[in-house]
Amino acid sequence: MTALAHEAYPSPAVDDDAQAASALDEVVWQAWKAMELPEGYRAEIIGASIEVSPTGRRRHTVLINRLRRALEARLAGSEYAVYQDANVLHRHKVWVPDLFVAPLDLEEIADEEGLGVEAAGVPMVVEVTSPGWTNLERDRLRKRVAYAAAGIPFFLLVDDFDGDGSVRVLTQPDPETGRYADEHRVPYGTDVLLPSGPAEDFVLESALFKDA
Repeated sequence: MTALAHEAYPSPAVDDDAQAASALDEVVWQAWKAMELPEGYRAEIIGASIEVSPTGRRRHTVLINRLRRALEARLAGSEYAVYQDANVLHRHKVWVPDLFVAPLDLEEIADEEGLGVEAAGVPMVVEVTSPGWTNLERDRLRKRVAYAAAGIPFFLLVDDFDGDGSVRVLTQPDPETGRYADEHRVPYGTDVLLPSGPAEDFVLESALFKDA
């Protein structure tokens, strides 16, 4: 008797789900490209949804600018630079990190349509949390999963709302699970060592995160 190798063939239900997801991604992608937002807003594709958010409050802006200046000083003379207010793209997903590090010449990692840069060429992203459960859940959870799934090697999360404040250093992404294998939480008041990435061995001094 010859056994039938059912497992050699994909399940039709799985194929249908994949096709439906692909079709939805395309619809969301086209809708995102057609959007025209007023000044001061940004639109991202996180998961299967377009999310529109305003620019941050004063404290948010102060922290981002402090971090940018510190990273720029560290990266001076290297092949990398610090960017903000630009789209990072990965398979019809779009994120606008508060900061990201990428090659000096962004043409090296530009996407085909000229809408932003490809996540595959971005070695580091930085997010600074904003108040409100939706904002916190986006940065702490959904963007963490998205960046890991895209294989971005280094994610720095500055969280004013984690107790008295903390900085999380996340490295070693696993695109299959959407998780970072290595994570260190550093409470405010302690210097933060960046153990790898384009700013390897750089120390972010605790004073960067003091009240502004």
